[in-house]
Amino acid sequence: MCLNIFSYKSHPDYKLIIAANRDEFYSRKTESAHFWEDQPHLLAGRDLEHGGTWLGITKQGKFSFITNYRDPKSFRKDAPSRGALVSDFLIGTMSPSVYLNNLKNTNNYNGFNLIVGDLNEVCFFSNVETKTKKLDNGFYGLSNALLDTPWKKLVRGKTAVAETISNKNFQAGELFDALHNEQNAEDSELPSTGVPYEIEKLVSSMFIKSETYGTVCSTVVLVDNTNLVQFIERTYNPLKENKTVSFKFAI
Repeated sequence: MCLNIFSYKSHPDYKLIIAANRDEFYSRKTESAHFWEDQPHLLAGRDLEHGGTWLGITKQGKFSFITNYRDPKSFRKDAPSRGALVSDFLIGTMSPSVYLNNLKNTNNYNGFNLIVGDLNEVCFFSNVETKTKKLDNGFYGLSNALLDTPWKKLVRGKTAVAETISNKNFQAGELFDALHNEQNAEDSELPSTGVPYEIEKLVSSMFIKSETYGTVCSTVVLVDNTNLVQFIERTYNPLKENKTVSFKFAI
């Protein structure tokens, strides 16, 4: 997941709002969001190559998502899959802070940014800065750098989502519209992460399109003050049939 805007207990009607784009190679084998047969309390998409996920929520109100930290000079092909960090938290019984404090060998993974939370606390951990941060109630953005690093795509995303949810009667579809922005950053606004200019330019938009890589799905998660969850995922992969899946349940 390469762009994730979220509000945690900072909206008058919702305890949690997540608006997220996942960027991936179109050829990567995945399943759309569903309740897993082997973990029926867990709602998430699934990586069919390694078994983990990029974003999910449980019937008990635990949620988690992850983004890669862009650092090509440190990338290792033999590193373990980062998606297991999300699914292990959602499947387990540890609280967010306890889970992060018990993570082992995080330097074995390629760079990542991990959010784990429930209705009592939400925490952030990156193996780049290697410390757990308990987040205050607030409005945050996460891309492929540390939390709230003001890359242009993240600034645009936070502005668009904030404007959308400021309308008391906003609809989930409006958040999908906010996420579907293909405008690239100006050259002067591009971060310097070590990838070639053409790639840096391509991935500087909120919604990415290319021949082999791009935004393959968008997800909106809403948890209202009565603990009713609405989870909607739209897929855009040109190699698959695009579809929308929607779920509602009470925590």
